[in-house]
Amino acid sequence: MPTPPDINALIRATVPAALHALIPPPCLTDMQGEMLDYEEGRRLRMRFPVLPRYRNPLGNMQGGFIVSALDNTIGPLSFLIAPPSATASLGTQFLRPVTSADNFITCSAWLVERTRNTLHIHAEARNEAGKIAVLCQSVNQILPPPKDG
Repeated sequence: MPTPPDINALIRATVPAALHALIPPPCLTDMQGEMLDYEEGRRLRMRFPVLPRYRNPLGNMQGGFIVSALDNTIGPLSFLIAPPSATASLGTQFLRPVTSADNFITCSAWLVERTRNTLHIHAEARNEAGKIAVLCQSVNQILPPPKDG
């Protein structure tokens, strides 16, 4: 399998210099996200470890951390398509738990539609066995670029 491109370098090449210091954002670094593959302008796939500190009282990965992993996949994809952009809405459906037996989840995000001002992105999180755990739909607002200086 070929080595995936450096996602941070790809994003820095598309965003104004004023944003370079925040690429990668701390939320992505904290979750230890790893890019698996990227189809230019269409799809991004990332893997996140299921860490013990992410567990809820039932021992499963807390839903908020799964959603954060999905958002940490959708966000970079949106910046690779139309920088800068921000999440306007995010909907999720939980299908099955991510258990303590799972070492990682794999999140895929793909562009469904681009309009003049928005990106419509769908995503999913799969457990280590490859079964879909969470489905997600995002609308991202395309923002005017920040002024440098």
